[in-house]
Amino acid sequence: MSSTVKLQQVLLIDDDDSVRELALMGLEGMTDWKIDLAASASEGLEKAKKSHPDLILLDFVMPDMNGLEAFAKLQEDPELKDIPVILMTGKTEPKEVEQFLQSGLSGVITKPFDPVTLSEQIEEILAHRD
Repeated sequence: MSSTVKLQQVLLIDDDDSVRELALMGLEGMTDWKIDLAASASEGLEKAKKSHPDLILLDFVMPDMNGLEAFAKLQEDPELKDIPVILMTGKTEPKEVEQFLQSGLSGVITKPFDPVTLSEQIEEILAHRD
């Protein structure tokens, strides 16, 4: 993907209300992207099947399944496997981040994140995808 990333629809999957609200404020305030929200991994997977977003922002720690388990389910679906997925996590040990990236995720954004620069972080990650 080139540095001119054109996103229209983003799905944010996070069980934390405050994280969803913060990300939504930042992304809607800084972009013209349509942001769809899901409060659990299973809800997010259902919404992804219906809407086929351009990008999925996926929380790592959720009660029903973790982000890597949800990512694996996305990868199993031929219609969803090519959607870029960025993991959002408080786990910032370099070894953990490397493991996340080796799993095929497009990138990792660490929490807490700055809502003002969140869209720039996303665009930067997508611009450097293989």
